[in-house]
Amino acid sequence: MNQTLAVLACFVPVLVQADAGVTRADDHAPIGVMADHYHGADEVMFSYRHMNMTMDGNRDGTDELSESEVLNDYPVAPREMTTTMDMLGVMYAPSDQVTLMAMLPLIRKEMELVNRMGAEFTTRSQGSGDLKLTAIVHPEGAGPWHFHLGVNAPTGSILEADDTPMGRMRLPYPMQLGSGTWDLRAGATLLGRHHHWSWGGQLNALVRTGENDLGYRLGNEVEGTAWAAWAATDWFSPSLRLSARQWGDIAGEDAALNPDMAPTADPELRGGRRLDLGAGVNLRVPAGPLARHRLALEYETPLHQDLDGPQMDSDGMWTLGWQYDFSL
Repeated sequence: MNQTLAVLACFVPVLVQADAGVTRADDHAPIGVMADHYHGADEVMFSYRHMNMTMDGNRDGTDELSESEVLNDYPVAPREMTTTMDMLGVMYAPSDQVTLMAMLPLIRKEMELVNRMGAEFTTRSQGSGDLKLTAIVHPEGAGPWHFHLGVNAPTGSILEADDTPMGRMRLPYPMQLGSGTWDLRAGATLLGRHHHWSWGGQLNALVRTGENDLGYRLGNEVEGTAWAAWAATDWFSPSLRLSARQWGDIAGEDAALNPDMAPTADPELRGGRRLDLGAGVNLRVPAGPLARHRLALEYETPLHQDLDGPQMDSDGMWTLGWQYDFSL
């Protein structure tokens, strides 16, 4: 993972100078990047993101596993999983140096499974996820850098259950909606723009604290991403992005889950590493009654996956977003 982040760092410029006073579609990063920008004093922005992520099949390390290979070791094997998320966000800047952000995800999950008897079944969960509260800071003299620090409040359920061939049961870790712990987030972002091009890079860390009411703690995460965008016009900008992410196994366990029943219930099979490639477009309405509205779309697909498996294999993720900012 350290080598992957070093490669990503090569895409991030060390010395950049943005052209001042021009509003373009690429003033914001690809829509899959959070906390990528800050606002001037008394500016407000509302945002909405619709995300759809699919997973198909299983993997151990970098090797794909067949369904029968998983069923050799577990009575139940996951086949497919779909996660749909609607992310509501608001940003407010009390000063030129500080922007406050709150984001609430509304999540729907569906997993298709099969057991050794050939019986197929589907489990579902839905509800709000963990509330994200963030302060984005752009100190005087920081130039193209800004920083963010925040917490994830444990508003998402960790008690989701559904009917299965074995009766109604607690759903495994990937089907839960939150972490159950107060989690700390920190990151740094570097932005640059020159003529018809813009670029940026961001490093993020997520640190879990304590353990939740069920006696476990999700793994810590670290992510690095870098992107480049071309301002084809002031209102249209395509982009490419690389993202490398690493996350750890679960510490502790939920006593209601049997780790021998399915790999998704084993806390020691939750960590992994992944490198994704994203392609997107940003659209900015330049004038008229819809001025200051932005629309954006990005699709991410995995280039490399190394999972503590058996673990479900990521297929890709779509993110569609809307943003609107104004001054008070």
